[in-house]
Amino acid sequence: MIDDPHNPAPTPTPVPSTDGGERIAKVLARAGVCSRRDAEKLIEQGRVMVDGITLTTPAVKVLPSQDIRVDEVRVGGPQAIRLWRYYKSNGLVTTHKDPQGRATVFDALPRGMPRVVSVGRLDLTTEGLLLLTTDGGLARVLELPTTGWLRRYRVRAYGRITKSRLDQLANGVTVDGVEYGAVNAVIDSVQGGNVWMTVSIREGKNREIRNVMRHLNLTVNRLIRTAYGPFQLGSMKNGALEEVPTRTLREQLGKKLSTELLGL
Repeated sequence: MIDDPHNPAPTPTPVPSTDGGERIAKVLARAGVCSRRDAEKLIEQGRVMVDGITLTTPAVKVLPSQDIRVDEVRVGGPQAIRLWRYYKSNGLVTTHKDPQGRATVFDALPRGMPRVVSVGRLDLTTEGLLLLTTDGGLARVLELPTTGWLRRYRVRAYGRITKSRLDQLANGVTVDGVEYGAVNAVIDSVQGGNVWMTVSIREGKNREIRNVMRHLNLTVNRLIRTAYGPFQLGSMKNGALEEVPTRTLREQLGKKLSTELLGL
């Protein structure tokens, strides 16, 4: 059969391994490239190759001996699972590459840091605690609402609000068709036209606190995340980075997460 240059045959996808291979998304996550969810996006964008073949589906298993590349850069083996607390500054984007050329969290990290991914994201103008890890699988687990970790924020907003109205948020609220779960909010102080509050949520949907406050006719003008699950911002200064000891990580995750899900 003569090849038709105008209708080339489709690029074959590597046959899934049947002898102990792992899903490609999991391998990329374990190598610290990105989360499993983001790995699937990379595959959709045609940026992942295995043994010289561009993948078209994440439903592929690979072996350690295979040549795996992202954007033509070879992916190494699994990294040690490490976690850092980082004080994200206002004005940084929580992404590895920004189409608009804005400064990113990863641009601001010290030289010599291994490749890391963030546990969830913080908006451009949100500051405070951001967890960074070498393991995309760990990031995914900690992001899941089913993990149930509380996210706590200090919020400064312009406008007037009453305790009774804030208390109603404990039952959840729908804003512009989006349903938000229980929000715990308490007033800490009032300074002129601004009110300082401590707000706790468990879902962490996109711009959740800003949207809920807007629903209450409050305009957020400063938002600082102070805790993510058991990990606290504490006395960290803007831009500070501190690694969480492996023993502490294991203790905070608990036996189920550290053993069954992460193999720690």
